[in-house]
Amino acid sequence: MRRLLTAATGLTCAFALAVTGCSQSSQPSQSAAGAVSYAPYVSAVEASATDSAGEPATYNLAFVISGDGTCAPKWNGTEAIGDSAVKTRIARLGKDGAAVRVSFGGASGKELAAVCGSVSALAAVYADALDAAGASKADFDIEGDELTDSASVALRSRAIAQLQRERPDLEVSFTLPVMPSGLDTDSLALLESANTYDVQVSTVNLMTMNYGESYTGNMGEYAVTAAGAAHTQLEKVFGLSSAAAWRGMALTSMIGVNDVAGETFTLSDAARVREFARRKNLAWLSIWSAFRDTACADGESGRNEASANCSGVSQRPGAFGKAFTG
Repeated sequence: MRRLLTAATGLTCAFALAVTGCSQSSQPSQSAAGAVSYAPYVSAVEASATDSAGEPATYNLAFVISGDGTCAPKWNGTEAIGDSAVKTRIARLGKDGAAVRVSFGGASGKELAAVCGSVSALAAVYADALDAAGASKADFDIEGDELTDSASVALRSRAIAQLQRERPDLEVSFTLPVMPSGLDTDSLALLESANTYDVQVSTVNLMTMNYGESYTGNMGEYAVTAAGAAHTQLEKVFGLSSAAAWRGMALTSMIGVNDVAGETFTLSDAARVREFARRKNLAWLSIWSAFRDTACADGESGRNEASANCSGVSQRPGAFGKAFTG
C-alpha cells in the first residue's frame, strides 16, 4: 500500500477522460476568461450568511458519512439524506444557477466505504445521497485512518466505477491532504486504486493546510509550492500533459487560523492563490469553509486556535470568498 507510483499504462480515459479530451462531453466546464471557478465547502444542514460570498459556481455540501456506524448515509452522520429541511436548503443554494457537489467523508465520522459490506451496497448509498441532493458531482474527502485502509480504498474505487458505469455524467473528485513536498504515498496509492478500477477522476483537490508546527512561513506560498509538487506527481500517476495536470487540480485552503499553531491563511494569501490558479488554469478553488468566512466576535475563540464558526483574523463577512474570485 505504501509505495510510490509509476506512470499509468493503458490510460484510455481514466483520469484523462475529463481533462485531456478523450471525450469532449466529459470535460469540466471552463471558467470565464481570467476568472477562477469557486466552490466553497458549506454546511448541508445549516445556512450561513456568507454561503454565497464570491458568487460560487458550485457548492461542496459537507459531509455525507455513515449514520451510527452502519451502511446508511446521513448528513453529518445525524440528518437523514431525504430530510426536507436539507432539500429546501439545497434548492436555495442552487436558485441562482450554482451546482451542488456532494462531499462524502471528511475528518470526522466514518466514510461509507469503511462500513458498507459490498460494492453494490456502497454504490447504492452513494447514489441515494446524490439523488437526494439532485447532484451529478461527487467529492470524496479521504483523510486520517481511512486513507491508510487499503480494503476500504479498493471497495470505494470499485463502487465509484460501478456508479459511473450507471451514470456516465457523474463527475468525481478526490480531496486529499498535501504537504509542500506533495502528496504522500497513501494518497498516491488511493489514486492508483482509482486508476486500477477505471474510475474517471475529474479533479484532485488538495487540502493546502495543517502542514505541521515546523511550517511557520507564508501559507499562500506553501499552497503554491504544494501544488507544484503535486502537479509533477499527477503527470506521472496519470500520464498527463503539464496543462492537463493543472486543469485536473483544485486547491482548498483553511481560511484564517488553522488547526496547527503558527499557521494562518490571510486575505493576502488568498489573493496569491487566486492569481496562481488563474495563471495555471486550475479546475476550481475552495475554502474550509463558508461558515468560517467572518471575523470572530470579541471574546470568541478563534484568534489563537481554529474556530468552527469564524476565521480568527480581521475581515469583513465573506471577504475570503470575494478574495478567491477577485
